[in-house]
Amino acid sequence: MNAPGTAAARFEPVVDLLRTAVEDGTERGASLCVIQDGEVVLDIWDGWFDLGKTIPWEADTLTPVWSVTKTMVNVAALVLVDRGELDPDLPVARYWPEFAAAGKDGVTVAQLLGHASGVSGWAQPVTVDDLYDWDKSTAMLAAQESWWEPGTASGYHLINQGHLVGEVIRRITGLSVGQFFAKEIAGPLNADFHIGLGPDNDARVSPLSPPKPIDLDLSGFDPESVQARTLNGPFLHAREANSERWRRAEIPGVNGHGNARSMARIQSVISHGGEIDGVRLLSPETIERIFEVQSSGIDLVLGVQSTFGMGWALPEPGTMPSVQPGHRCYWGGLGGAVVINDLDNRLTIAYAMNRLIFEYAPGTQSIRPCGDSRSDAYVSAIYDALGIAA
Repeated sequence: MNAPGTAAARFEPVVDLLRTAVEDGTERGASLCVIQDGEVVLDIWDGWFDLGKTIPWEADTLTPVWSVTKTMVNVAALVLVDRGELDPDLPVARYWPEFAAAGKDGVTVAQLLGHASGVSGWAQPVTVDDLYDWDKSTAMLAAQESWWEPGTASGYHLINQGHLVGEVIRRITGLSVGQFFAKEIAGPLNADFHIGLGPDNDARVSPLSPPKPIDLDLSGFDPESVQARTLNGPFLHAREANSERWRRAEIPGVNGHGNARSMARIQSVISHGGEIDGVRLLSPETIERIFEVQSSGIDLVLGVQSTFGMGWALPEPGTMPSVQPGHRCYWGGLGGAVVINDLDNRLTIAYAMNRLIFEYAPGTQSIRPCGDSRSDAYVSAIYDALGIAA
């Protein structure tokens, strides 16, 4: 039995990989999509929709993809950059005056996009419930101080990047980030990706299997560190993504719903010079801004060597070894989902699944922040099928 969908004969090894992963339990359900030179050359899915493995994953199945959502929000920000409505080199306070509080008047929009603003989480006291109150949660971020000198290091903006960038978008457009994304990006591209999901789509959402814990080296863990404050500001359990309130809300750093096809459709705008099927969202000049390094070094939250451009990660073997050096940018979501834009080859690869796993980052006992051994294998097989050196 082969996975359904679209796959030329050269992609048979990729199809077999996915089928084997479902059969041996590495996957419960998953989808893969590849767009190259404007053509969907691979669009497959396999496995099971439900926890009991009785309902198959279908062509239109959606699933929470966690921090892949950040890349969608950041496309929205770049659209405003392209239109001349947002200058990422200007202070956030130019668009969101309250953000200047507590010495943050010099923090730039580019630093928000590059995880270098010093505001990587919410200061205590904060609860998960606060994430659902947009006005309260953004006011809290505006009022607090940076936890390190902005621009000197990255500290992954784990949950709150979407609130930070989303509030800038709201101040400029008058629309929530989910509304702006639907109107200006997902709608024109006919892409089935949602930041804030209506009840009419609930039946298509495959529930996630939370990841099993792995042993971490906590001997040097400082509860007052940027890492601890971010992870606990607030602590968010993976099972929250299976709740109705999660689907309805806009928590735009983490709660997007989509599949590999919709992820690839939107992100291929980046790898294809800003235009797909006659829909132009970005200029090549705006896309090049992604590759302006905002920070590079040991990330204060992730604990691994990371390089962030403006809204995406740039190739780093410690972050995602399957993304080799070149004109490439990427990011992923908790437990495995990933999207890669390869501008050298006009190529976008996307992977979404419903079984989350944790693995160590290469050579460490820190949780790998992006992708896993499954996505590494798929990406390698895809490049092999395309005859491109990974």
